[in-house]
Amino acid sequence: MVRLEHQERVALLELGRPMKYSPRSVLVHQDEPSTHVVVILAGWTKVTRSTANGYEALLALRGPGDVVGEASAVSGRPRSATVTALGKVEAVTIESGRFLGHLADFPASSRQLLSLIGDRTQASDRRRVEQGALGVRQRLSLLLLELSRTHGVQDAEGVRLTSGLSQHELAGAVGASREAVARLLKELRERDVVRTSRRGLVIVHSDQLRRIAGGE
Repeated sequence: MVRLEHQERVALLELGRPMKYSPRSVLVHQDEPSTHVVVILAGWTKVTRSTANGYEALLALRGPGDVVGEASAVSGRPRSATVTALGKVEAVTIESGRFLGHLADFPASSRQLLSLIGDRTQASDRRRVEQGALGVRQRLSLLLLELSRTHGVQDAEGVRLTSGLSQHELAGAVGASREAVARLLKELRERDVVRTSRRGLVIVHSDQLRRIAGGE
């Protein structure tokens, strides 16, 4: 909700109740009825969708200022995805009826919500095009570069990713198997493009990663 004016944001947050989520706890569950929306104040979450055969796709990461669960609240349909805390998360939960009432009282909030949904749809469309047009090596490189911008901290080795995503979750984000991602990460380690340890993944040479993402 970073796009809302101060008055609208305050009015919205006053409708809900503060919540704290521990790492790996679930904020909303896929396929459940919509009862509330969540405004994230601090911390990061992952948005995933599971298929009948057990495959879990990582759709997005959501963090401070983001709203989750808004689409099902507006449509009245069941949740399309699960939202899980990656670390400690502070948020405000707002009952769906109250959220819809706020949108009716504040037309500007409705316009901003439509803009937000439009941006997310465009991002989803872009990922689908990438998955159809690019190989797994390029898709993984693009993802790592994106994470370096959104969840990267510079240290002595390079850019350390702070998202804490597992190989399984990286695989779900690029539409590949965990084994394929593990092989590609091994290749990147051998070329000293990235380094991995218990502290997470470090991008050592972003320029090389960009070349790989470009098909070189």
